[in-house]
Amino acid sequence: MRTGILAVMENSSLESICYKDHKLRVLNQLLLPSQLEYEEITSVRDGWESIRQMKVRGAPCIAIVGCLSLAVELANHTPTSREETVSFISQQLDYLVSARPTAVNMKRAADSIKSLMEEMIRDNPDITAQQLCQRVIQEAESMLLSDVKCNKSIGQHGAQHIKQRCKPGKQTVMTHCNTGSLATAGYGTALGVIRALHASDDLDHVFCTETRPYNQGARLTAFELVHDHIPSSLITDSMAAFTMIKKGVTAVVVGADRVVANGDTANKIGTYQLALCAKHHDIPFYVACPFTSCDFNLASGDSIVIEERPAKEMMSVNGVQIAAEGIGIWNPAFDVTPGSLITGGIITEFGVFKPSELQEQLTKLLPA
Repeated sequence: MRTGILAVMENSSLESICYKDHKLRVLNQLLLPSQLEYEEITSVRDGWESIRQMKVRGAPCIAIVGCLSLAVELANHTPTSREETVSFISQQLDYLVSARPTAVNMKRAADSIKSLMEEMIRDNPDITAQQLCQRVIQEAESMLLSDVKCNKSIGQHGAQHIKQRCKPGKQTVMTHCNTGSLATAGYGTALGVIRALHASDDLDHVFCTETRPYNQGARLTAFELVHDHIPSSLITDSMAAFTMIKKGVTAVVVGADRVVANGDTANKIGTYQLALCAKHHDIPFYVACPFTSCDFNLASGDSIVIEERPAKEMMSVNGVQIAAEGIGIWNPAFDVTPGSLITGGIITEFGVFKPSELQEQLTKLLPA
């Protein structure tokens, strides 16, 4: 008999974001899998803290929560002049971007909202501060609605490509970190591909890494896989190469926080070594992400700013110290995987593309 949170949620969908009538609650993912607790976000400051402390994480989810926290604040904000309102919104967006700078989705969303305000003022010189606020709120709300549709498209494109590219029959997939409903508005990117394979009865088994030092795989991905009754096993990060060869892994699918012009990809620390292992074992390596994770302003991964996390995150687990006092600690949250190692392709809502062709192909597909 299933007990605890999973029993409570047996007939419920996993949601990291609850938003209605300008009220926002987010699931505190630091407490999973032992506690299910939603926290109310009443301001941009609350949103920033939730993102920075990793109560909310996952590049798409970060952008949505950031923008919805702005929507909540604007709904209760009494605008003065139009100029002061534009300045206030811009400053709040810049502040949200600073919470976790490696993930590009929040920066893209901020730039998009700023451009929207400029366009509105240009097209309607008499627009009021109140009208600007209402339009920005609508834009933030639309991100939440469109994310699930985008993720399901990623899932279908990825599942179809893996079935065509990899071995005949059911697939054995390895994934890293958390890229599911808890990292997005719902369904997921890399985990969305896995969900699509499972739904079509083309999945044999999933191996998810624990994803040290924050254990998003053990705490979150494992939680989602068990919740959805997907056949799966948890492994430590150091078991990945041996698992590939001994358990017949047919594809590795991970997410991305930023993809740059040449196809280099920033993702959770540990991704690069998985790509190297997959290359050695001739296993297709895929990156699944929405277009909003693409940053073609950067030529290569060398230009990506890698966030470094506090040393205490490596020093202890659940409050119990595991490292010797006085040891030096380097704790990058992400690494960069060269595009040449992404041998399966980059899975987007528009299809699956070779890393070297991603910018050219998406430029053709997207409106000017």
